[in-house]
Amino acid sequence: MTYREHTKGEMIPEGSSRGDRGAAPTDTLTGRGTALGEWVAESSLLIISLISIVVLGLILLFLLMEGLPTFSFVSVKAFILGHLWYPTDEPPDFGILALIMGSISVTLISSLIAVPSGVMTAIYLSEIAPPKMAEILKPAIELLASLPSVVIGFFGMVAVAPLMQRIFDIPTGLNLFTASIMLAFMSIPTICTISEDALRSVPVTYREASMALGATPFETISKVTVPAALSGITTAIILGMSRAIGETMVVLMVAGGAAIIPGSLFDPIRPMPASIASEMGEAPFRGDHYHALFATGITLFLFTILFNILAMSASRRFRLKG
Repeated sequence: MTYREHTKGEMIPEGSSRGDRGAAPTDTLTGRGTALGEWVAESSLLIISLISIVVLGLILLFLLMEGLPTFSFVSVKAFILGHLWYPTDEPPDFGILALIMGSISVTLISSLIAVPSGVMTAIYLSEIAPPKMAEILKPAIELLASLPSVVIGFFGMVAVAPLMQRIFDIPTGLNLFTASIMLAFMSIPTICTISEDALRSVPVTYREASMALGATPFETISKVTVPAALSGITTAIILGMSRAIGETMVVLMVAGGAAIIPGSLFDPIRPMPASIASEMGEAPFRGDHYHALFATGITLFLFTILFNILAMSASRRFRLKG
């Protein structure tokens, strides 16, 4: 590059002029515009987050306002540990232990089906499947998560329940086992998708180092990739269980609707969401039955919060361990 001397003795590149040095203000304006855009984006996200928190707080406040009056006519112990749920009897019974046990049992059994299936499918898609196969299977699995719960419940009621009744020779196919199968069908896409994302986020250098040390592909998956992604996999499992315990329409349609403590896989049950959905329309406004259903909702809310706390603590613990 050649230089020419300016009138004041200043050396500038050939073909340039002092007017070219006026680009600095433009850069400054661009930087200010970028900073303003970032400020607007951050402020918008903050406002939306605050609105979400306020809405959740108002929902919780409404639950407490409508549910806490329950304990003016029934004790907490009798409400939680009571075996009988007959809110329309004289005198009524407001014990939700059978509803709690129904929710817990259907969640656990569905998890026993969904967790191995979802995690193994994620491992196959992430580590084993050819790229073309993964491109086909992954969207198909994600589409399952978009199916409306009423469609899944209807399919379970008209197809799966009669099949179970014929196979196991039981009085009715609307029972704990059928509801668990349908909930597992709903939970698998959530568990699989989040687990696969966690597995794909493991650096490829981990796999290469393991293979360079002579490990087989199975050993690399079981001893390197999965432990490195254990935080995300654990979160996926607990979120899938949270969806199962809070599902309403499926258990309302295929669980049988009997408020009893299940003694076998083929007993009909009534989980907490199904009880709230089926009885709220019949409960007198601001009556005892009405308040008891809201207290049941508070109990379900506490279970969901517990699952979310477990997910966050497990994710943090395994992340720090890794």
